[in-house]
Amino acid sequence: MSSSTTLTRRPTDSRTLRRRSLLGGAALLGAGTLAGCGIPSAYVAEDRRSAPDRSERDKRLNFSNWTQYIDTDDQGGRPTLDAFTEKTGIAVTYTEDINDNDEFFGKISPVLTQGADPGRDLMVISDWMAGRYVSLGWVQAMDRDNLPNVTANLDPQLANPVFDPGRRRSVPWQSGITGIAYNRKALGRELQSTADLWAPDLKGRITLFAGLDEALGLLMLSQGADIARFSDDDAHRAMDLVQKMVDTGHVRRFTGNDYTGDLASGAAVACQAYSGDAVQLTAENPDIAFVVPEEGGELWAESLMIPNRAVHKRNAELLVDYYYQPEVAAELAAAVQYICPVPAAREVLADSGDKDKAELAENPLVFPTAEMRARLHGMRDVTSAERPELHKVWGRITGV
Repeated sequence: MSSSTTLTRRPTDSRTLRRRSLLGGAALLGAGTLAGCGIPSAYVAEDRRSAPDRSERDKRLNFSNWTQYIDTDDQGGRPTLDAFTEKTGIAVTYTEDINDNDEFFGKISPVLTQGADPGRDLMVISDWMAGRYVSLGWVQAMDRDNLPNVTANLDPQLANPVFDPGRRRSVPWQSGITGIAYNRKALGRELQSTADLWAPDLKGRITLFAGLDEALGLLMLSQGADIARFSDDDAHRAMDLVQKMVDTGHVRRFTGNDYTGDLASGAAVACQAYSGDAVQLTAENPDIAFVVPEEGGELWAESLMIPNRAVHKRNAELLVDYYYQPEVAAELAAAVQYICPVPAAREVLADSGDKDKAELAENPLVFPTAEMRARLHGMRDVTSAERPELHKVWGRITGV
């Protein structure tokens, strides 16, 4: 099987914002100040995290998510959420108020460090940032008795991230892969490895992610590092290579979400990319392919988390578990087309009788094959002790 992937065509109203590729400026400094420097007052002890739960008498919850990250209908409704309310009587106030991990961290950190009501019961955070919330004690452990569907149906490959073994404080909403996207027609050959980006004929024609947390895993994998346990030497070895490529003019530029524009316009021929973006890019240009490098790609998730002092904790847990019913997970997967964290949803789509949904069930960027899974790796978080120095070096290289 070729390592390049042909993808199902996306709906025309597909997302324009990507969770992992957005960078915050001042907010990033705020995150570094709290998480990077480890100010003691930022940490919240276990006995100060919970609030009296109003779930039994107050049938509602507040859910913060990213834009265009849930199923919708032509009337502006959200069918899976509406069905949850009809089934349980729990009304959901759904707000698309997360536009950037660092920005949201900066917005919610004063509330969480002060032990105040966060105004939300559930939020979706990218895994590299979720590790900071866990280490700072900003999120509550979920009651596993309220999560039988999660226990039964969670993708085993997502069940034990380094930052949250056993998923006690996080449950994946959707998942994705960091790999390589490229234009096969413009390049005239297939790419198999991240190292292929350094080929002489790609000088000035590639882009890399500007964010340390977004870029580093794939670069270290290409040099044989175990990114679940990477060392300081592994990180610096990867950054040294990038510095060399910058010095020689090999890297066109470092990007956030806008890498998709470079690839679509032809300004870049190959780049670090996310599997979720690749679906839309290929729909618009079938010459664009996505590859999980032969040495491995990074598997990541964006996770549902319950912040400290949430006042509808049980209601939030019921919603989390609801989305782990295969039928519900399948409906969400058909809409957003990221990697579905419920493998059993694949059979639901395959047996749906709908041609497009049946094709989606065969899409390895929504339901990875066993061969692809063998090349996927989860990356541990950059620790608070490591982050200042690594950000300093990476910032000097990227100019960000």
